[in-house]
Amino acid sequence: MTSRQIKVLYANKETNSTTNTIRPWLKVVNSGSSAIDLSRVTIRYWYTVDGERAQSAVSDWAQIGASNITFKFVKLSNSVEGADYYLEIGFKSGAGQLQPGKDTGEIQIRFNKSDWSNYNQGNDWSWIQSMTSYGENVKVTAYVDGVLVWGQEPK
Repeated sequence: MTSRQIKVLYANKETNSTTNTIRPWLKVVNSGSSAIDLSRVTIRYWYTVDGERAQSAVSDWAQIGASNITFKFVKLSNSVEGADYYLEIGFKSGAGQLQPGKDTGEIQIRFNKSDWSNYNQGNDWSWIQSMTSYGENVKVTAYVDGVLVWGQEPK
């Protein structure tokens, strides 16, 4: 298996730059020639918190089962262009294997702050306002066993 076999498709489902809920919808694609356990894959969505608060994330729906999606908010030790946080999206073992040439199907994600205060997506690394249909967004990164295999991290 080549570790570069994973890529991420992204669709922006919240086009307002000022919003209390960020809504990236994702699909993970296996462009390689062998199956991969989704439990080895993580995705990072990079953004600015715009006011430190507790945050929560949920998958409203996922073809592979919303209960198989995990979330972890990670604060960067040093802010970089377009990000002081990332939301790490992972998969439980119940998500199974992703076969070659297939994708996970839609994963509908939304996240917010505990007080529902606004984010400014306009300065977020991973946000592309006009990408409302699925496409390749290299600013949403993917990892296999913790190794970057897709996309470009902010610097």
